[in-house]
Amino acid sequence: MITIKTFTASIDRNIIAELAKLRIQVFRDYPYLYDGNMDYEMQYLQTYLNAPQSIVVVAFDGDQVVGASTALPMSAETDNIKGPWAEKGYDVKKIFYFGESVLLKEYRSQGIGVAFFERREKWARQCGKFELMTFCGVIRPDNHPLKPEHYVPLDTFWHKRSSAYLTKFSRLIRLVLDNSRTETVPLNKELEALQIYVLMEQMRFSDRFDFRLTVGNDIQTEHLEIPQLLICA
Repeated sequence: MITIKTFTASIDRNIIAELAKLRIQVFRDYPYLYDGNMDYEMQYLQTYLNAPQSIVVVAFDGDQVVGASTALPMSAETDNIKGPWAEKGYDVKKIFYFGESVLLKEYRSQGIGVAFFERREKWARQCGKFELMTFCGVIRPDNHPLKPEHYVPLDTFWHKRSSAYLTKFSRLIRLVLDNSRTETVPLNKELEALQIYVLMEQMRFSDRFDFRLTVGNDIQTEHLEIPQLLICA
């Protein structure tokens, strides 16, 4: 039987050790491709134990840890996480950062990931001082050589749990990564990137403008090559 427990004050060190092992196992796979070790993982997770208002959500199958999710105030995170936000002028003390959500493959698509998000969101609101909630994701090119044949990205999950904006942003980043491998790209790929970018801006400005992309019927967009980001620039 699956049970989900939330820890916000203290957590047994044995559970922390199981979380470390779980991170190493899950993050070894695509798209993370991360080769971790127990010493680093235990030190990393200690950050969450030490940070006030941190939260660890753990999924158990009986006594076995099968999934976990973490979050903490951005101000308690490492410089490589909070630095980009601070450089852009954000007050990191008002941001709540969602760390990883890791789950063994055989337990996915059962609503556990949704529960992880809901519990962290609820806790961040209960803390009462955060204006933003954010997380990081790993995005690799669609043609990455280590991508499994039947790999399915998490775009649908993010769409349901956050917004269509993140889904579009994810697709745009993948297009840019794919297109950056060559000096020129087919016009249809450039138009797709442009359309996604403008749609994102439309959402950002609450649909206060409309747009339409028009291409002549005699232009074969899949065969015409142009420099990357020529139109977007």
